[in-house]
Amino acid sequence: MSPPDGLPGWLTTLAAALPLVHFDQGFLPPVQGPRRPAAVLVLFGEGPAGPDLLLIERAATLRSHAGQPAFPGGAVDPGDDGPVGAALREAQEEVGLDPASVEVLGTLPDLWLPPSGFLVTPVVAWWRDPHPVRAVDPAEVARLDRVPLARLTDSRHRLRVRHPSGFVGPAFDTRDMLVWGFTAGVLDRLLAVGGWEQPWDPTRTRDLDPDVAALARASSPAYDRAGAPRTDLPALSRPAPEPSWSPAP
Repeated sequence: MSPPDGLPGWLTTLAAALPLVHFDQGFLPPVQGPRRPAAVLVLFGEGPAGPDLLLIERAATLRSHAGQPAFPGGAVDPGDDGPVGAALREAQEEVGLDPASVEVLGTLPDLWLPPSGFLVTPVVAWWRDPHPVRAVDPAEVARLDRVPLARLTDSRHRLRVRHPSGFVGPAFDTRDMLVWGFTAGVLDRLLAVGGWEQPWDPTRTRDLDPDVAALARASSPAYDRAGAPRTDLPALSRPAPEPSWSPAP
């Protein structure tokens, strides 16, 4: 499938690769049991500092993934037109995005997130007609930022963080927030697939801030009130590492 008309050259490699992307390791949905469909909008645009990506920080008072960096998104509602409709609706509700200003390029394979029980579809899009956005409801979004790709690919701002559980995953210092977890895992692979990744030192590792980790545990049903992983849950519902992505052969 050829890229949409008007798509900037820096985005064509990613757009062409989307149908071929799969994951090597990740969260597979359970054979039986409930699945909560959700979608996130991975929105690329061009701002004052060049190509960028829209990211938000979820409010610290939310019941799930509180205080964490994220792509705009949420649960798929019955009235949505599937994951794409849900991702656009959630972005409109969270940051005031006009869905008509967006060109959807495609979707990535669903990812199962055991801590919250969501089966998440990342929807990749081009922000054809950028306009001002804001945190519409502070109870949902604490802040947002259009992060330049140049900063995300800069080796000085790439690192790995160690969760108290022992898991080590990719992270990005965006100035206003530290991107880690699911969002960083998806972003890490998209930078590679899009041809933007630059050499960086993967041994540069630091512990996740204790307050950040405690907030994440407190808002996850996979942990008990003391912050310890629950052992009464099925294996697929326990904390697990982020997925790894690669283009299909």
